[in-house]
Amino acid sequence: MKTTTAMVAAMAALTLSTAPATAVTDSVCAALGGTFGADQICQTHTDDQGYVLDFRFPVDYPDQRALTDVLTQQRDDFIDWIKDMPAVGLPPELDIIGKDYRSGSPESATQSLVLTIGNQAGVHPVTTYKSLNYDLARHVPITFQTLFKPGTQPREVLDPIVEREVHKHGEPGALTLHDLGPEAYQSFAITDDSVIFFFNQDGLLSHVDGPLRVTVPRTELAALLA
Repeated sequence: MKTTTAMVAAMAALTLSTAPATAVTDSVCAALGGTFGADQICQTHTDDQGYVLDFRFPVDYPDQRALTDVLTQQRDDFIDWIKDMPAVGLPPELDIIGKDYRSGSPESATQSLVLTIGNQAGVHPVTTYKSLNYDLARHVPITFQTLFKPGTQPREVLDPIVEREVHKHGEPGALTLHDLGPEAYQSFAITDDSVIFFFNQDGLLSHVDGPLRVTVPRTELAALLA
């Protein structure tokens, strides 16, 4: 029987989806040119193409495809952005560091991975965030929308908390929570005690005051959380 290109692709996809977790994580790390050891942390480093890429992240995040998509998109966007930049001083650099957060019991656990993205290309280095959150019991991603009960208005609680933190940490930046809308809260991590929100540099605070991290106790959100 003749094997078509489409059949080969389908068989490859099936193999990946049913492969043991270690094989999937190994392929993800290898696809990014990285290595990982007993600590289950993938490390990648590139410095021979006129730019520097330095990634470090746990390989045990349950939605490996989502993680791969985010990391490759960040890498490709960075390379595409800098390709026409004149070579001045140090080479452009993209650093991505992933930190793991967990909550709950085995029956109702969540896992979060927050990527801190350092872009050192251009006039000033900029730090931004991207998070991934997963419901281990239901085997589905968690978004800001699904984190809360349907019909609730979490921003009515969150906005005043974040605005107080903005005033504590420095000068207001170029953007407000109103400007950002729901996108303001897309990067977060879930722990047993709190939900931590991460806000990009050059957003709510001035550039010199850096990015912002706001920890909201779960007790203040208990009536809203799904």
